[in-house]
Amino acid sequence: MESFEKNWYVLHTYSGYENKVKANIESRAQSMGMGDFIFRVVVPEEVETEEKNGKTKEIVHKTFPGYVLVEMVMTDDSWYVVRNTPGVTGFVGSHGAGSKPAPLLQEEINSILRSIGMSTRTVELEVEIGETVKIIEGAFSGLEGQVTEIDEEKEKLKVNIDMFGRETSTELDFEQVDKI
Repeated sequence: MESFEKNWYVLHTYSGYENKVKANIESRAQSMGMGDFIFRVVVPEEVETEEKNGKTKEIVHKTFPGYVLVEMVMTDDSWYVVRNTPGVTGFVGSHGAGSKPAPLLQEEINSILRSIGMSTRTVELEVEIGETVKIIEGAFSGLEGQVTEIDEEKEKLKVNIDMFGRETSTELDFEQVDKI
């Protein structure tokens, strides 16, 4: 059963080979013409600051050692390319014998991507300064406000909202607002 819906899947890899698997999948997707089926490959990592002997050091830890996330359209060909990438031991949620895996739920992937500082929005937010947007997530959910600044690189924008009769400025992520 082929689905032409883009979803996130979890790959099991040899521990310590996550970044190598990511590079291999990206390379194979390009060289095998699967760019329209295999999109983002992510190794969730978090940076911790440790202090040793009076020196501060930043250490990068894998959030899920031995696992890689891949955003793809699950077809027989894309499944084959990813499954047979060196270092990949299988898909999480697959029952083996050639069965296709179950994708992550949207809430799960949104939570993971947000925790590592990546955008969960897959489409660009097309608003201009001065336009009104509706806030759909966060403390100001349900309110409307006027866009005063847009930072495309960080995928953030500043919005003025009316709160208790006063204009208040707040910084929001692109995925927290919808164009009206």
